[in-house]
Amino acid sequence: MQSNDVVIRTQNLTKIYRDFWGRQKVRAVKALDLEVKRGEVFGLLGPNGSGKTTTIKLLLGLLFPSSGQALVFDREATDVAKNERIGYLPEESYLYRFLNAEETLDFYGRLFNIPRAVRRQRTFDLIEKVGLNWARRRQLKEYSKGMVRRIGLAQALINDPDLVLLDEPTSGLDPIGTREMKDMILELKKKGKTVVMCSHLLADVQDVCDRIAILHQGELKELGRVDTLLKVKDLTEIRASGLDKEARQEVRELIESRGGKVVAMGNPTTTLEELFLKIIHESEEHPGRRASSTQPEETPSPEKSLPDQPSREP
Repeated sequence: MQSNDVVIRTQNLTKIYRDFWGRQKVRAVKALDLEVKRGEVFGLLGPNGSGKTTTIKLLLGLLFPSSGQALVFDREATDVAKNERIGYLPEESYLYRFLNAEETLDFYGRLFNIPRAVRRQRTFDLIEKVGLNWARRRQLKEYSKGMVRRIGLAQALINDPDLVLLDEPTSGLDPIGTREMKDMILELKKKGKTVVMCSHLLADVQDVCDRIAILHQGELKELGRVDTLLKVKDLTEIRASGLDKEARQEVRELIESRGGKVVAMGNPTTTLEELFLKIIHESEEHPGRRASSTQPEETPSPEKSLPDQPSREP
């Protein structure tokens, strides 16, 4: 049985696509072991064809595993009843083009048997949340791609899900819409929701995710906390304020002796983009080998960070 703190668990999860004659064509997911904890934002990263979308479909029960197991809310992923507690935004939103925003959300609310009064209130609140009040009565065929992503997110939240699966949530959004989408994801986290997102935009993942898994050719190559994985362990960084140009060239003792203040001291971080590319290149050079972790996964303790250290949260 799963722990109450684990929403998703996969064990040796494998998906093989076969041709008409039963011969293996593609091994989309290979022996995947993952755990996603309640209340966290978890990122699935990987180049095209790495198995991200296949993994999401296995979790939803849209595909059956070739071997291994996937559990969601302590139930087999193939048990579709558990989907009542899941919201899903696919990479391409297949919505009815001749319905407007209100009709779209009302339709999906009916599928979940949500009472009429609750359905109407949620429709109103979600349209306002995703910034489409001005287009609530326009048919979706008149929407831009960014507007479709927004109403797609509202559709994914109509049932007030405990688990939200987002496939490329910021695709088609302008910088303002991207920032608003990331803020909504962080708001879902504050409400105790669990979010799993796939994205090619590594900066977006770095901004909102607590932990990430990097997949390549169906295999798990790296797994851990974002802040831990991005630390460069063999370098030390010191940030100071109140120092002139000459004093900045001195060591810490000289900084303190001249009245400066060490704002932060610790391991500087690389970027998620650099980490991602490094792991993919290593994987291509050494197929089948797990990428070398930059540092053991751990939860940072408050005493390890200085009080003045800037937060990475946006």
